[in-house]
Amino acid sequence: MRKPVVAIVGRPNVGKSTIFNRLAGERISIVEDKPGVTRDRIYAPAEWLTNQFDLIDTGGIDIGDEPLLVQVREQAEVAINEADVIIFLLNGKEGITAADEEVAKMLYKSNKPVVLGVNKIDNPEMKNQIYEYYALGFGEPFPISGSHGLGLGDLLDEVVKHFPALENTDADDDTIYFSLIGRPNVGKSSLVNAILNEERVIVSDIEGTTRDAIDTELVRDGRKYIIIDTAGMRKKGRIYESTEKYSMLRALKAIERSDVVLLLIDAETGIREQDKRIAGYAHEAGRAMVIVVNKWDTVEANEKSMKEFESKVRAHFQFLDYAPIVFLSAKTKKRLHTLLPAIQTASENHAKRIQTNVLNDVIMDAIALNPTPTIKGRRLKILYATQVAVKPPAFVIFVNDPELMHFSYERFLENKIREAFGFVGTPIKIFARKRQ
Repeated sequence: MRKPVVAIVGRPNVGKSTIFNRLAGERISIVEDKPGVTRDRIYAPAEWLTNQFDLIDTGGIDIGDEPLLVQVREQAEVAINEADVIIFLLNGKEGITAADEEVAKMLYKSNKPVVLGVNKIDNPEMKNQIYEYYALGFGEPFPISGSHGLGLGDLLDEVVKHFPALENTDADDDTIYFSLIGRPNVGKSSLVNAILNEERVIVSDIEGTTRDAIDTELVRDGRKYIIIDTAGMRKKGRIYESTEKYSMLRALKAIERSDVVLLLIDAETGIREQDKRIAGYAHEAGRAMVIVVNKWDTVEANEKSMKEFESKVRAHFQFLDYAPIVFLSAKTKKRLHTLLPAIQTASENHAKRIQTNVLNDVIMDAIALNPTPTIKGRRLKILYATQVAVKPPAFVIFVNDPELMHFSYERFLENKIREAFGFVGTPIKIFARKRQ
């Protein structure tokens, strides 16, 4: 399911970042009482009355041709284009300004639902000052106070009314959805093209749930795959994405819909911090993963160099120790044949179920090999374990006291489960619970 996207837009210094932090539940945006502090779009998940959505904070849209102002306006245009609903924020202490009217003109052209928020209405008497905002033509203005958290519930009630109907993307049980994530220019598009140009492949385009994106159906050896489009924003006039961080929301949308996520790394430029941040999102989402080292044709490749690069990857991505590493070249198609089997293995392990009696045999053998720890004179007692979920596989271990389950012993049990059942390519989750 694709989550709706809500963008907060407005001229500088109307309180966008304050509202963003309120709705996101933590201080993510920098808040300072001077215009122009937020220059880039910032993303965060948010929720209102069981409605989950992605929230975008934008730089203030201002009039002028200075390079910074032009960039901020372009970034806001990208956010507007991505959004399903737009919160148009204004300063209730200053009335409608020429800059507000310029923003309104941009929003008219977007043809998106717009909810009007009049910020800095800090006391009931000030509510009488908001009627002039009807003149903007966006319907009822909602008086709110970002600093005090007033009126946000009414604002969000109106926002969720405009959310698009959720689309069910479930396909046949054996269909594997996979996406490619990574920094710009690591070869995502080239790799998709290389996969689709292989022989004995049936290719068809089907509409995806992500706006302006096309999912591609791929059938290979009787197995059906859906390649989820993670391409960056297509150029449309002056709306474009010029830096790495602007493709993040697209990657997050793709991750949500994937069974398997391919993390692409450029063998030529090496590993960057951005690679780790992007991988972290997929890991936290519990998706199966395959690490793909692309452009392997650009390095002096031999068995030793491959092992050395693999060691670097493992050192940088210790939290992805379960993910297989595939070395290939999308350009020359060298070692391309190793990719789909890795995806299939990761997907099968992601959905794998273990019988309770077999699982408990492994747990008891692990305890015999390494007895449970004693903390402050009390020993952890493991009663039994059971698998409670798949995608990713999740296990509940019933114990006498969950506080006695040290993370190091939990890690030991995870390793033993992996040794017994594989689970290559997928994270697994372990929860300690007290038996009632």
